[in-house]
Amino acid sequence: MSESLLPPHGGFRKLRSFRTAQLVYDGTVIFCNRFIDRRSRTNDQMVQAARSGVQNIAEGSLASATSKETELKLTNVARASLGELLLDYEDFLRQRGVRQWAPDSHEALAVRKRYLPDKSDLSDGSDKSDKSDKSDHYAFHTASAEVAANTLICLINQASSLLRNQMRQLEQDFLAHGGIRERMTRARLEVRGASSDKSDMSDLSDKNTAPCCPKCGKPMRQRTARTGPHAGQPFWGCTGYPDCKGIRSVQK
Repeated sequence: MSESLLPPHGGFRKLRSFRTAQLVYDGTVIFCNRFIDRRSRTNDQMVQAARSGVQNIAEGSLASATSKETELKLTNVARASLGELLLDYEDFLRQRGVRQWAPDSHEALAVRKRYLPDKSDLSDGSDKSDKSDKSDHYAFHTASAEVAANTLICLINQASSLLRNQMRQLEQDFLAHGGIRERMTRARLEVRGASSDKSDMSDLSDKNTAPCCPKCGKPMRQRTARTGPHAGQPFWGCTGYPDCKGIRSVQK
């Protein structure tokens, strides 16, 4: 068989998108505990949106064994959840009159320099040295609201970009290899093709000694009766069956 029906799957912990989304989730929990009223509905919505980003990446990776469609759908849900969270942070800054860093500001560039993956690898499929550590979480505990919110905005944009690249790669993989349905079909056709090849070899050997059909003149093939009073006994059947039902008895 040319390929496994169940390809490698579930390696979400090695995905840069997962690691970045996980850092966003942890940072959001700390941020909301510090700056958003815990009784506020916004607190719960922001935490749940951050969690959704992480969980859907993991679930999609685990589901990829049997459904590329599900993996692609859940990866898109993760990206949409992070997009919702991004708006919450932008609203927080705008409503409090706090500056939002421009994408090319020295602060934003410093964050990207710390967390941005190697640009030579846009597949989001390989492992890397984990730049996130306990010092990152400590920074969220001590940073001002402006620094914490803007840093998380940068990380959300990074995770969203990684997920977009990941979805493109998933589309290319599906076009190249298909999903489990396509792999099952190919595997079945390979098995049937191998059986057909063996059958053709048998037909060739039969044609050397097979008689011609008394009805249409086509070569005949030796078969075995499955039902009736002659069940289990060999006979010659026309190769034109079912259009022609000519038969001959096998001379012993």
